Amino acid sequence: MADIATLSSKFQISIPKAVRTAQYWKAGTTFAFIPKGTGVLLVPVPKRETIAGFAPGAATSGYRDRADRT
Repeated sequence: MADIATLSSKFQISIPKAVRTAQYWKAGTTFAFIPKGTGVLLVPVPKRETIAGFAPGAATSGYRDRADRT
């Protein structure tokens, strides 16, 4: 059976201990909420130090973003 939580009157949810322990989540972890159909995907946002060097050789300037598209 899945662990469940209830949304409080202050719109807060406590993550069940079994989930926190299994994922090694600690107090202060930042999360992103990604809408998926009728649900939401909860993903921890990595700290900058943990992703440093993730894409060696990637250009750090001259990249295109959405504003550059025609």
